[in-house]
Amino acid sequence: MSLSQLAQSISESPTLKLNETAALLRDRGEPVIHLGGGEPKSRTPIDAIISCTSILNTGEVRYTPADGIPALKKAIIRYTEEHYKRQVRPENVIVSSGAKQSIMVALYAILDPHDEVVFPSPYWVSYPEMVKLAGGVPVVAQPQDGTFQPTIEDITQVVGSNTKAIIINSPNNPSGVMYPESLIAELVEFCEKKDIWLIMDDTYNRLVFDGRSPVNCYEYAKDLTDSSKLVVINCVSKMYAMTGFRIGWAIGNRNLVRAMTNIQSQQTSGPAAPSQWAAVGALNGIQNSIDALRMTLENNRNVLVSRLQAIPGVKVTKPGGTFYTFPDFSAYEKNSQKLAQFLLDKVRVVTVPGKEFGMEGHLRISFCGTLKEIREGVERIQWALDPNSPNELYLGTRKLVRDWL
Repeated sequence: MSLSQLAQSISESPTLKLNETAALLRDRGEPVIHLGGGEPKSRTPIDAIISCTSILNTGEVRYTPADGIPALKKAIIRYTEEHYKRQVRPENVIVSSGAKQSIMVALYAILDPHDEVVFPSPYWVSYPEMVKLAGGVPVVAQPQDGTFQPTIEDITQVVGSNTKAIIINSPNNPSGVMYPESLIAELVEFCEKKDIWLIMDDTYNRLVFDGRSPVNCYEYAKDLTDSSKLVVINCVSKMYAMTGFRIGWAIGNRNLVRAMTNIQSQQTSGPAAPSQWAAVGALNGIQNSIDALRMTLENNRNVLVSRLQAIPGVKVTKPGGTFYTFPDFSAYEKNSQKLAQFLLDKVRVVTVPGKEFGMEGHLRISFCGTLKEIREGVERIQWALDPNSPNELYLGTRKLVRDWL
């Protein structure tokens, strides 16, 4: 079979692959604990279910406009005004089948072959592949101090004449780190000055902890006209625990949104009608589910961090948001893929190798599961790695004997 060079250059999503692996092992009756996932355990808000069901009950489920139904655009406009203090019009909004498609279509709309897109490390696993799919060149900005907090200098020093866009994801997947307000302000100013697109991936921006508030990029923008190159991405997947509905959106200048709409109309047409109506219900309904999820996640984070800190040699940066930690296990194994496979094989714990996020020696460990899964998962990890742990461990009725230390 002859495949294109592009097809051969694109890797599958490692996080989705791990979901499949965990599901297959569970189907075989294996006692798997999935600490690599990105799906909250919360149920879909009832307002979303009612809104979705209402359109299904009509039996009239048809094509939708390529850029989203008017009711959802109206809800997004209200959401943007409430949470970003920014008034936008319908022509500034495009609804997509998930935030991933919103970013992908935006990249198609702005990139020419060999244009560069900059993003700091650690980064979401899909950014490099998405940029390559759009014909661009991914460029990673590495924080020079070895932390997860890039400075404006870290980012701008890799910006060159071919740089077309910068992508910022805060709070950050995989580290959970929330970038300081000063950095966002500097980036907005820098991108306006250099005429560079700034894509703000705000997927987790309401899942922040310790009483902090999300950073609003619009507060620092001087140009909010149709020449603005500031793009804000959001979705219902994480904060409303609606990953399976696949609804995200982008806010941008109307020329960009028009181009994105044209592209999307040729790719997938409009997002599915039931999913859009579910998103309408979520955005317009009672919002206490987000606060409940955030408080649950904050408690889960505290438990996970304290357990990880108890493992000798493991370095942990306390997340300021999301539902991920990105601890450094290099004291035990610098090859993160080898380590993740070892933990899966030996103690049936699923984690995501740090290499996929641009940093070796780390594993992404999620805390969006139950406290029981978190406690038992970390207990298994410590047992597998720490030579001072007891020599035996029970997984259900199965007794494991550690014979590799």
